[in-house]
Amino acid sequence: MADKYFLLVCDDVPHDVVLTDPGVRVLEVAQVVRRLTGLSLWRSKVLATQVPAVILDGVPQEDATAAVVSLRDAGAQAETREQPRPDFLKS
Repeated sequence: MADKYFLLVCDDVPHDVVLTDPGVRVLEVAQVVRRLTGLSLWRSKVLATQVPAVILDGVPQEDATAAVVSLRDAGAQAETREQPRPDFLKS
């Protein structure tokens, strides 16, 4: 049985949240990363200091935008990146 893939018109393209610079308030950024990911504070701090780091992977655009706003409010630089479409969907 062959696997078939369908892309619906209403499907949202998944986005990644990428932390590009934690800024000077690394602990506050780590706390935001902890709240977004559910990781421990120590692991969140390690993730926040190893930039560029993908904080969230494959989330809807609204969630990604909200996460970027939270990270920027904490003093970090972050961005959303649209995930590339798989090769089998390209025309």
